[in-house]
Amino acid sequence: MADTRAKAKAYRWTELPREVVRQGVSRTAFRGDNALMVMNWLEPGMEVRPHSHPFEQLAYILSGRVRFTIGDEVVEVGPGEVVRIPPDVVHCGEPLGDEVAVNLDVFAPVRDDYRHLTAYQDADFQGSD
Repeated sequence: MADTRAKAKAYRWTELPREVVRQGVSRTAFRGDNALMVMNWLEPGMEVRPHSHPFEQLAYILSGRVRFTIGDEVVEVGPGEVVRIPPDVVHCGEPLGDEVAVNLDVFAPVRDDYRHLTAYQDADFQGSD
């Protein structure tokens, strides 16, 4: 019987292909079978775009500060802090100050609309999808 587990391989965030979403926002991603991590770089002055999606989102701030609006609530999050964004709730994040904010989002399940960000991993999943 063939082994269909993903191959073990380490990657470095700074060396992964990065997508420019719009001026001031870029991202890259890494996935498993059932979860997706997305690293975001949010530059001061970026356009804020409230949105929602059917995925639960966990946001961890690595550097900088971000003001999240989640439904009717506003919370400011800094390095080492995390916030949960429930599915289907309108939300957005805005970097504060003059530092680029770097945040890691975790989504479950894997978002098909973000799968293109992990195309570099396709060989790792041969036979497992």
